[in-house]
Amino acid sequence: MWVAVLTIFLSLFLSPQAIAAADGQLDLTGTTVGITAIIIFTIAYLLVMGEEHLHMRKSKPVLVAAGLIWMMIGWVYVDQDLPGVAETAFRHNLLEFAELMLFLLVAMTYINAMEERRLFDGLRSWMIRKGFSYRQLFWLSGWLAFFISPVADNLTTALLMCAVIMKVADGDKKFISMCCVSIVVAANAGGAFSPFGDITTLMVWQAGIVEFQEFLVLFIPSVLNYLIPAVIMSFFIENRKPAAVHEEVELKRGALRITSLFLLTIATAVACHMWLHLPPVLGMMMGLGYLQFFGYFLRMTLPGSLARKKAMAERAGDMKKLERLGGVVPFDVFSRVSRAEWDTLLFFYGIVICVGGLGFMGYLALLSETLYGSGDPTMANVILGLVSAVIDNIPVMFAVLSMQPEMSHGQWLLITLTAGTGGSLLSIGSAAGVALMGQARGYYTFASHLKWAPVILLGYIASIYAHLWLNASLFEVFG
Repeated sequence: MWVAVLTIFLSLFLSPQAIAAADGQLDLTGTTVGITAIIIFTIAYLLVMGEEHLHMRKSKPVLVAAGLIWMMIGWVYVDQDLPGVAETAFRHNLLEFAELMLFLLVAMTYINAMEERRLFDGLRSWMIRKGFSYRQLFWLSGWLAFFISPVADNLTTALLMCAVIMKVADGDKKFISMCCVSIVVAANAGGAFSPFGDITTLMVWQAGIVEFQEFLVLFIPSVLNYLIPAVIMSFFIENRKPAAVHEEVELKRGALRITSLFLLTIATAVACHMWLHLPPVLGMMMGLGYLQFFGYFLRMTLPGSLARKKAMAERAGDMKKLERLGGVVPFDVFSRVSRAEWDTLLFFYGIVICVGGLGFMGYLALLSETLYGSGDPTMANVILGLVSAVIDNIPVMFAVLSMQPEMSHGQWLLITLTAGTGGSLLSIGSAAGVALMGQARGYYTFASHLKWAPVILLGYIASIYAHLWLNASLFEVFG
């Protein structure tokens, strides 16, 4: 039934004859196919934005949109007797998603494992014992996100800090929401001055356009990008302390060692890329192997460990501890994997495939050519940063790198800064924001982030002016 309806629709409304072919790839930007794809993508995004009110998971509309867009592309290319071209393009986009998904899956698995080992409960307990107020916690989480993201990448950092804040605040919706906004901004800003902080910086570094140490000139602009909205937001944080939790949090066996394995996993991913020129996802998947081996060790040594702890508890007469030990279950890596936020992963699939389809139709190239054709790369780079708040920054940066416009080092650093931090304007504009919408479901939403967009925009503008002023000499040298 659906196949017949789709066939009739394609036959009546899509007009392949109006398409000009060049080097095997068709320009669909001015055709019914292209316009329909834009409409479908727009409708899908509107449904994503209304997730909080519609109570519909954000992966559903983009999955359908991705399928429809590529089915239309496939129909046109089959009609033009070029089925292999579309197939190759789709597989390329699928590979991009696979790398992103596997990277994210390992990060989520480690976060879940550390949570199961009660590491975040222990950190929460420590923060409360220290007597930090909500305002102090707001700043602490933000600065930690800013300085960890250049090493651990903005996505992993945001997931980690969000998990801690949710444990500390424990149900305070307003505070968790504001902290999530701050964490997203801080993680994206911190990732802008390091090749390992964001995928876009990695792309520019890999292309050989900007050297490793040159990214450091973006440090002060990145600080301003985070600091200005954070200062304004902090005035709206109630200066009170979280409800006291009088409990002894005992970390489960292996909690600190799993944390060390996570750091080793990140180091492996960095080493794979930096010295072996292999995708970082290889190191992340190898790190999942570290966790599996350690999980095997925990299971094999569990009986002996329980026997020793029970004997100590019996000698001390600690009946509560004996009761807790009786409920201990073996650590299972795959139960941690199953608890990953699959709605987020599927949303990523839909976005990457949708945007990849629009790019294959020619829309991203058309956008870049229109902007850079004006002869003012500064304005073009600023606008593309704003575009990355709606369209993922990866295809935006990919389009710019593909065009290779004649720009100075200062301009290449500017597009790196704007593409990396422009996504902070909306919750759907960056991987960190999308991931936190899944992790802090019900607390951090598109609408809760949107109301802080004006102050985030102030930080975005300030960071651009700071770069233009502090690094003015870099705008005079081409190459």
